[in-house]
Amino acid sequence: MTSAELGGQEAYRISRVIGNNFVCIIDPDGREVILRGLGIGFKKQSGDLVPACKVEKIYDLRDPEKSSRLMELLGDVPAEFLDVSTEIIEEAKRMTGRRLSENIYITLTDHICFAVERLRTGTAYSNQLLWENPTEFAMGIQALDIIERRLGYRLSKDEAGFIALHIVNAEIDGRMADMVRITELISRIVAEVQAYYGVALDDQSLDYGRFITHLKFLGQRITQGQYAQDNDSEFQSMIVRRYRYDYQCAERIRDDLAQAFSIRLPPEEMTFLTIHLHRLAMNMGISDKEE
Repeated sequence: MTSAELGGQEAYRISRVIGNNFVCIIDPDGREVILRGLGIGFKKQSGDLVPACKVEKIYDLRDPEKSSRLMELLGDVPAEFLDVSTEIIEEAKRMTGRRLSENIYITLTDHICFAVERLRTGTAYSNQLLWENPTEFAMGIQALDIIERRLGYRLSKDEAGFIALHIVNAEIDGRMADMVRITELISRIVAEVQAYYGVALDDQSLDYGRFITHLKFLGQRITQGQYAQDNDSEFQSMIVRRYRYDYQCAERIRDDLAQAFSIRLPPEEMTFLTIHLHRLAMNMGISDKEE
């Protein structure tokens, strides 16, 4: 979206402040739009004006739910992560020549933040799916350079594959049959998680969205028959020991998928699923059980 599409105003009235560099305004159609610009939210409040010349980027997520999740994410992660994701996404659009789902602004920003966190703590994932989609993987490699230049962290080549997955997932050309199967798979897993932990997951929350993103990628790997591979058995054993309670949930999911779809999740996928289950449980206050 451009400033002209916002009415070509010289200044915009803030509806709410998200952070020093992000504010919301109401566009001519009555929808909330996110503006980014250096310091445009600093010491500002609802009703104040922001000069149009200070606006560097306009995030117009048409889906109110996605817009709300992006705002929630901006409250959790440093703004520069969204800046980095935006640069990667714009370059991906140029390289692939394809439209991308608006949701990638949320999922890729969150992934990069989590990847940097894993790098800091020494718990980076390996990714053996390197890589069936050469254009997207090349974009993933370029994304590593962007992340290093903007954030000062050099992520591993494995992360290029994960970033490529986000780009593929956002491309608007999915096969309907696969989408239906993946949707059914996700529904079964969510039902199993809610039954195991004894809670109703908030499908409007950022944590839920993060978990669903992982399940979408899992569903894609299942439909393609290309499972994650990681020969680090010591890491797998550590996850099983440390997150035993969450691993037991993963076992229930594995057994249900085997019965319903004749799918057998390998140990590597069980490890990743357990990590995401534990993250979901901890962030939503479901469980703090570790052994």
